[in-house]
Amino acid sequence: MSNDQPTPGQPPEDDDPFLKKPQEPPPPSDGQPPYGQPPYGSAPPPPPPPPPPNDPYGGGGGFGAPDPLAGMPPLAEPGKRILARLIDFLVISIPLYLISLPWGGAIDVDGDGGDGFDGAYSGHQFLWSFIGLVVYVAYDTYFTHKDGRTLGKRLLKLRVAMLNDGRVPDTGAALMRAVVLWAPALLCCPCLWWLINIVMMFTDKPYRQGLQDKAAKTVVVAAR
Repeated sequence: MSNDQPTPGQPPEDDDPFLKKPQEPPPPSDGQPPYGQPPYGSAPPPPPPPPPPNDPYGGGGGFGAPDPLAGMPPLAEPGKRILARLIDFLVISIPLYLISLPWGGAIDVDGDGGDGFDGAYSGHQFLWSFIGLVVYVAYDTYFTHKDGRTLGKRLLKLRVAMLNDGRVPDTGAALMRAVVLWAPALLCCPCLWWLINIVMMFTDKPYRQGLQDKAAKTVVVAAR
């Protein structure tokens, strides 16, 4: 009997599961990986990006994002903000007016720009208006960056805070806020500018921001 013949009662060698070796699946005929798998030899795909942070100015968050003011003090009352601004105006304008008296009282305290744009106003008066603008902006920038409180806000227990996290504004935000607040009010349209800001403090939702707050992304809140 030949040795190649299987033993009676046993399966042929090709059908013996203990003698078979696992076979690898054949590669695709077109050289492309199976559906849903990365190409051969390539790195795995990167993980998905994290969800965007909450940004009240359109940077992400979406529906259900936490309110930036959560955990912060309540928003300041518009009446107190107006009174604090009036105090700041007097703190600066009265000394400036007294200093300008030797030159004929050149500082325009009421901000109406005088009776006309004659030669005296366009030269002497404009110079003092520019000096006043620099002083107002420097005053507001310094105290807002220091602790968020000008002298008027300190008396009324208010402070300026960044909308996104409640911190004290940095120099850039404080300067932006001061320029937007004072430049139009002192150089071109004082009555209209103050009226717009006062209306916005009462009507803006939900943060009661004036134009200067929107430019610097700040809010005014109550302080202890």
